[in-house]
Amino acid sequence: MMRVSLVQFRRAGKKYYFGLNNLDINNQDDVVVETIRGIEVGKVVGFKDIDESEIIGELKPIIRTATEEDLVQKEKNLADVVEVVITTKDLVKQHSLDMSILDAEYTLDRKRLLIYFEADERVDFRELVKDLSSIYQTRIELRQIGSRDGAKLVGGIGPCGLILCCNTFLGEFDVITIKMAKNQNISLNPSKISGACDKLLCCIKYENDAYTHLKEIMPDIGDQIIYEKEKYEVRGINLLKEKILIFVGEDQERLWLKKDQYERVK
Repeated sequence: MMRVSLVQFRRAGKKYYFGLNNLDINNQDDVVVETIRGIEVGKVVGFKDIDESEIIGELKPIIRTATEEDLVQKEKNLADVVEVVITTKDLVKQHSLDMSILDAEYTLDRKRLLIYFEADERVDFRELVKDLSSIYQTRIELRQIGSRDGAKLVGGIGPCGLILCCNTFLGEFDVITIKMAKNQNISLNPSKISGACDKLLCCIKYENDAYTHLKEIMPDIGDQIIYEKEKYEVRGINLLKEKILIFVGEDQERLWLKKDQYERVK
């Protein structure tokens, strides 16, 4: 087993393993590391003891704890990319390219400038890259991302009125299916179950396991149950309250029963 640090580069971003390199590193320290993109500043968000077999590829070591100079440079880079995004959007219009510029970021040493965009079709942006290289005098990398990653990157407000989960705390995306929505009896109206990315809401998964468990232990609509020594058909279910609905008497009075008030017919 070996101890590694978990480093994050964005809020709610994916966590990456880095070697401790015999440095005195604490949780929440800002550190300088080398990634496939270049030299970057990340934040240590935890530590983990792992087996070497869990490491895919080379385990890069933390280079150093971030200095005041590193942090000042990081803030300057963050400020400068605001203008980069504006300029890139203007150039996209000039070149009549069908793409949406979302964000940009410099590596710490500014040897690389990454620009993120969305596009429905393949885009020939070679002339755009030439213009950007001429303006910023560094290596330009345009990276196309999907709608879910785009929403995570830009952020926004969900239909619940809160900041998007993916931009707040979801490090990685789970697979969300329409079956999960059906499992919870959620309206299948696309406008009600789709997020800012136009994909199924990530929160559909949050309670899915609970609904699945409750459905396993409760009768289905149409099943027979015994209440006060009489058989009744289940007419409705409230899974979260763990209640079933039956109609009793000549007047077919609606009666909700708790699970300890009836027996299931085997």
